[in-house]
Amino acid sequence: MNFPLDTLDDLGLDRYIDRELSWLAFNQRVLELGEDKSLPLLERSNFLAIFPSNLDEWFMVRVAGLKRRIDTGLAVPTPAGVAPTDELAQIRTKARELQLRHAAAFNDDVRPALAAEGIRILSWAELSDGAREHLHEVFLSEIFPVLMPLAVDPAHPFPYISGLSLNLSVRVHNPVTKKTEFARLKVPPVLPRLFPLRAPEGESWFILLEDLIAHHLDALFPGMQVIDHHAFRITRNEDVTIEEDETENLLQALEKELLRRRFGPPIRLEVSDDMDVETLNLLKDELDITDDEVTVLSGPLDLTALFGLGGVRRPDLKFATHVPQTAAAFRTSDSDEQADIFGAIAERDVLVQHPYESFSTSVQAFIEQAASDPDVLAIKQTLYRTSGDSPIIASLIKAAESGKQVLALVEIKARFDEQNNIVWARKLEKAGVHVVYGLVGLKTHCKLLQVIRREDGRLRTYNHIGTGNYNPKTSRIYEDLGLFTRDEEVSGDITRLFNQLSGYAIERDFKRLLVAPLHLRKGLLDLIEQERQAALRGEPARVRVKVNSMIDEQFIDALYAASRAGVQVDVFVRGICGVRPGVPGMSENIRVRSVIGRYLEHSRIFAFHNGGDEQVYMGSADMMHRNLDRRIEALVRLSDPDHVQQCIDMFELAMSDGTSTFHMGSDGVWTRHHVDAAGNPLLDMHDEMMRRIVARPRLHSLR
Repeated sequence: MNFPLDTLDDLGLDRYIDRELSWLAFNQRVLELGEDKSLPLLERSNFLAIFPSNLDEWFMVRVAGLKRRIDTGLAVPTPAGVAPTDELAQIRTKARELQLRHAAAFNDDVRPALAAEGIRILSWAELSDGAREHLHEVFLSEIFPVLMPLAVDPAHPFPYISGLSLNLSVRVHNPVTKKTEFARLKVPPVLPRLFPLRAPEGESWFILLEDLIAHHLDALFPGMQVIDHHAFRITRNEDVTIEEDETENLLQALEKELLRRRFGPPIRLEVSDDMDVETLNLLKDELDITDDEVTVLSGPLDLTALFGLGGVRRPDLKFATHVPQTAAAFRTSDSDEQADIFGAIAERDVLVQHPYESFSTSVQAFIEQAASDPDVLAIKQTLYRTSGDSPIIASLIKAAESGKQVLALVEIKARFDEQNNIVWARKLEKAGVHVVYGLVGLKTHCKLLQVIRREDGRLRTYNHIGTGNYNPKTSRIYEDLGLFTRDEEVSGDITRLFNQLSGYAIERDFKRLLVAPLHLRKGLLDLIEQERQAALRGEPARVRVKVNSMIDEQFIDALYAASRAGVQVDVFVRGICGVRPGVPGMSENIRVRSVIGRYLEHSRIFAFHNGGDEQVYMGSADMMHRNLDRRIEALVRLSDPDHVQQCIDMFELAMSDGTSTFHMGSDGVWTRHHVDAAGNPLLDMHDEMMRRIVARPRLHSLR
């Protein structure tokens, strides 16, 4: 079925929201939670740490990439028709505005509020004489030995400044030469940035490491007069681009590129607002930074340091604890003990939702049982990201060492996890696991696990298809879905897909999977078109989409065309969204909502009314060019009516006016709706989902 492009001939390019401005709007939503006085204080602090962490990666990849394309003359106007130089100017202005707002939120609000609760980040001036004497001893024994001041003079060229490192610029007066000299001192990342202090019972006191170091500079420059010091930090282009060649060793090529990443050109300089002009000009000249690339902030710089408050034991200042439940199907009927995973899947498909339902007693238990089960003959798995000490890796190694056939399809180009993935890919190979790296030019992003088991003289295939990475650590904070099934159609689809990824097969005949880049895009567009045709016939029609990001213009245009025909379209998106909802004559039937809170919404779900027989797909793909055209992605159609309804219920909750969400306007501006007309808080989606999951075993016991 072809998408009717002619239905949008009257619409201009301004029908798309700019990608980078939309991303900044997402990070602004994160910042708003840090500013929200109704949230627990340490959770606000955590959101204020997430904001700069997000921004760092965005600068390293997106801004750096845009700047590189402009500098090389390869940049083209955005899909919205904005010139690249204008886009760069707009996003720099908006990013700087948000950084200033972020600094004010910490300095003027959260820091004083923390102090009022006994969680104090003290300056050197606020310390007692006794505390200073103690810290002096600590400095000499624990900090001084790892510091490395680097002078800048004719004999010492300006040192290399690593990306995202926190540094002190130091000016000293040499009494012998009568000259003022410059030195750079890196704040060592191996030491805690929030350095703990002695505190009264029940309180937690800290001093920033750079503040502690700054008041001991005399020990680092003996015989010199320290004139002043200032904090600064640079961000470098750290995106990795490798030209893949079928005759080249991909691991070796990537390792070379990772070495080059360390020396990427600077694209942002952050400085404290007390820095003198002479020092600033020196940094700009040596780093080849323009005025537009400088951000002046009231300290402290790099507030990702606030992640260090996560260990403070103040449950009254955090969200109420949610304890992940073992999925009802994976529990014995009369206790909380782990059930036989294979027996449960053989009885019925199982859909789990993390982190409400436990990763360790579902996905991890599935792999562990498969590794130790003598009836299991083979295990196949895709690995995009996992933790360094992952029990997943340990289980695959155990299975291989016990003689099972084990295939691990490792995506070593997973951004910022490349080095980790190389390390454990080689560890897997050494243990006898068959490690492959996917197809040239494509990232393998699908989340698939297949176990082949001998039962009653025949082979049975058990599968897991997920929306999230096989990572036990992120599974505690990322909201994701995972389907366990031994359905023969799904088994056949996944077997063929693994053969395509590890061999030379070119597979197009999938039954219940939609696979990118071959036909996932077309499959979704066809389903949207079916709803549009139904609406034109006067029949009920609806499209629901839950993704992390939606910027693919063809997909957005399909939603516009559906909306114009009368299809109700609900978009539940966490991050970037290029849709303009609520525009008369174009998108008046489109609603866009976002939920940001305790957990990171990560699952991808696509639901279609289908004449009342709802079709629901879930999987790994976002609606972005890279996912649809340059990655191996997989969506699976759910067949169990309970699972379909579970997804529909989640959409209903997210789109309800009684749920705390952000609403997107046609101008791309997001408005937070978290209280009702009387000022009462609206329903928190993550709390409500946990409540429903806890109640689910009682519902399942009726079967």
